[in-house]
Amino acid sequence: MSQQLDRILSEAAVKGFSLAQALEWLTDLELESRNAHAIERRFRLSKLQAQHTIDSFLFTHHSSRMKMKPRLLRLLDLEFLRKGTNLVLIGNPGVGKTLLAKMIGWRACQANVRVFFTTAMDMLNYLLASQVDHSLVRKLRTYTDPALLIIDELGYLSLDQPSSNLFFQVISTRHSQKRSTIITTNTPFSEWGNILHNSITTECHSFGTVDLSRHRDRPSPCSAWTNPSGAFSRFPARFPPTRGRSPGWATPFPSA
Repeated sequence: MSQQLDRILSEAAVKGFSLAQALEWLTDLELESRNAHAIERRFRLSKLQAQHTIDSFLFTHHSSRMKMKPRLLRLLDLEFLRKGTNLVLIGNPGVGKTLLAKMIGWRACQANVRVFFTTAMDMLNYLLASQVDHSLVRKLRTYTDPALLIIDELGYLSLDQPSSNLFFQVISTRHSQKRSTIITTNTPFSEWGNILHNSITTECHSFGTVDLSRHRDRPSPCSAWTNPSGAFSRFPARFPPTRGRSPGWATPFPSA
């Protein structure tokens, strides 16, 4: 801003601004500049790699996408972040789970929210490696500190016991701090016991779901649910909870 001061003052003089008006204009320009730099810094640290917007999503690709549009647009108001609610995007490969998650992530960056994007395996491999040099406690903060953590591709590979333990450590720590997490997966909740090694229970808390299944004629393979209280619930991994369950967002979402 200091490098452009002479030009800005000249423009203010041409526009006939008073001293007070010129100072107010300078202040507004400085705030806009700082905000733009803050957003750019948030984006760079988020590892999102691209600034996807809702315009990138082809709602006209299929009628079910148009039906889902109001629900997806509602996520972009980021109210779920203010409530510390979490979100799972479920569907077959290629239906747009990662794209939607990145859209929400970029929108959060624009709201000056700290975001971090990672695949499930990258996160767990990083944390497993940190156990070798005894830096786990410090490196866990990479995933527990951001206001929004996006974990992509959970379920493409089954997790062994150490990886499962680390996954739960990340999720439970974020829950205790009321920080939102988005998970994308091609595996419904009822099959998470096949992902998490020897898991007797799955810990879920305030997870809403958007089922992006491509099956047109078959019902959703996942029981969508939310837990409005936000409290921990423990239940057998193959069976989502039934008590206190309210409808989540579940709509068959074909990719073709």
